[in-house]
Amino acid sequence: MFIDRAVVRVVAGTGGSGASSFARFKYNPKGGPDGGDGGHGGSIYVRADANLATLLDYRYRNLWKAGRGEHGRGKTQTGASTDDLYLPVPPGTVVRDAETGVLLGEVLREGDTLLVARGGRGGRGNARFATSTHQAPREWEPGQEGEERQIELVLKLIADVGLVGEPNAGKSTLLSVLSAARPKIADYPFTTLEPNLGVVALLGHRTFVMADIPGIIEGAHAGKGLGLRFLQHVERTRVLAFLVPLDAPDPQETYHRLREEVRLYSEVLAGTPHVLLLTKRDLLPPDDPLPIVHAPDAAGTLAISSVAGTGLDELKEFLWTFLERTRSAAAEAGATPPALDVPGYWEFMDDE
Repeated sequence: MFIDRAVVRVVAGTGGSGASSFARFKYNPKGGPDGGDGGHGGSIYVRADANLATLLDYRYRNLWKAGRGEHGRGKTQTGASTDDLYLPVPPGTVVRDAETGVLLGEVLREGDTLLVARGGRGGRGNARFATSTHQAPREWEPGQEGEERQIELVLKLIADVGLVGEPNAGKSTLLSVLSAARPKIADYPFTTLEPNLGVVALLGHRTFVMADIPGIIEGAHAGKGLGLRFLQHVERTRVLAFLVPLDAPDPQETYHRLREEVRLYSEVLAGTPHVLLLTKRDLLPPDDPLPIVHAPDAAGTLAISSVAGTGLDELKEFLWTFLERTRSAAAEAGATPPALDVPGYWEFMDDE
């Protein structure tokens, strides 16, 4: 089961109270105040763990509490502080305050840590209040309450290439033949109900991660179909691949509809570098010309067949090269990666 959103309540530990105590020794019956401080309560952190792929653990447990600090004791003994509590989540998790919607932060890489609830400070014992004019204080402080809040965890998959297409555009089939991933494949819409990740391997120990996302329909930006569950998972991809099946009634309209849904969801996401893949090439007779799909913003257009294997090796090499150029362009103050000119197998559709 793929769980990509969870709401949990986190309660940090309360600090221990300070002690009010006076030293009593055989030869010094009035040794003065010696009440120790209380220990600190445990804080709660969210930490990225690369061994996790979903937020399933938080589906069945929605309350997480850190321990409280121990109270102070006589002989100026400070109470023990409690260990902090760490909530493991997959890399790519965004954390928000569920009540206010304020972004608390995100954890992107293995080991990234984010404080979500601070533990309470321990109270001072009466030894802290002694002065030259107040030599026998009885004052002490209670421990500070730990922070408590409700947080929303949202997982956004981190992938190099995100496959974007309508239901039954061939996304799952393409992922299954390019990687070792085994997504569910069937001939009815919305077969893919949860995102799938696969590692695409090339010669020379080169790899990149590809994400198969549930199909997008018109109105997805407003939550229709799988709506936002689809769109949130392509926000972190470096490159988008728009899949348009050649058996679509109007491939040009299908492409524009996909682009518009992404744009309506996020202008930033709409500016993500992308390529156009015309899928199901095997459904057209070999001698038939391909339909012209104008995609001036795409780096290139390629007709492929996942079933027949047409163009898949070339596709992998192209995506790898395009990813490398995208990484380089991202390091140059947001420069846009140029389109690739790969003679022989890429068909660049112009507006003529």
